[in-house]
Amino acid sequence: MSIEWKVFGMFTLYTRPECGLCEEAKLMLGLVQEDFPVEWNEVNIERDDVLHEKYMLMIPVLERDGEIVLYGNIGYADLIEALID
Repeated sequence: MSIEWKVFGMFTLYTRPECGLCEEAKLMLGLVQEDFPVEWNEVNIERDDVLHEKYMLMIPVLERDGEIVLYGNIGYADLIEALID
């Protein structure tokens, strides 16, 4: 018997150094990854002027397939909800 996992898409987490909310979001993504096959990469907005201007007041920002799904204080329950939407 095999279990088929739903593909949740690729997530991008926009962060910056010295950001407590960003660190918390990364921890929450790690916890979600323990139970679900979620793939994500991290992008430092301070390395790109356009991203910095776009997201500097919103970070952390989580995008899936080019759409913002969560930003600011990102918790475990928020991530689970974003996965099933």
